[in-house]
Amino acid sequence: MAEATKPGDWQMPDGDYAGDVLAAEAWQALSGDPKAVLIDVRTQIEWTLIGKPNLAGIDKEPVFLQWLSAGGVNKDFLPELEAALAERGVAKEAPLYFMCQSGGRSKMAAMQLTERGFTACYNVADGFEGELDDHRHRNSVNGWKASGLPWFQT
Repeated sequence: MAEATKPGDWQMPDGDYAGDVLAAEAWQALSGDPKAVLIDVRTQIEWTLIGKPNLAGIDKEPVFLQWLSAGGVNKDFLPELEAALAERGVAKEAPLYFMCQSGGRSKMAAMQLTERGFTACYNVADGFEGELDDHRHRNSVNGWKASGLPWFQT
C-alpha cells in the first residue's frame, strides 16, 4: 500500500486487475454466470449497521471478508480469501466481483488477488453505498443500494 507522508497524501497504487464495473453490471454478471462470485470486503460494523448485499434470489451467497479492520489491513486477507474460494470450488478463472463502501478497498483487493493468479478480478467501482452527493451523503448517487439492488440489514 502506498505510504502517505501527511494526511490526505495517500494515493491508490497502480496494479493490474480485470477492471471496474458498476454495481448494476456486477448484479447482471452474478445473475447470469453461475461461476461469478461477489466478495464484500467491508468491515463487520459496515455489514451490521449499513447492510449486506442479498443474493438469495439468485441462489448465491457473497463471501464476506474484512480487508481492513480497526487494527489496520487484515494481514490474513489473501490466505483467508483463497481458502474461502477453494472451499466453494471457485476456479482462478472465475469472475470475482469485489465490493466495499465506494470502490477503494475493493480495488486494492482485486489487484492483490490478481497478483495471486486469479484472472478475472473486478472492482465494483461505486461500491455498496456509492459516491457522495452534493450534501456529502452516500446512498443516493450510485452504488448497490441506490441502484435498487437487493440488500438487507441484520
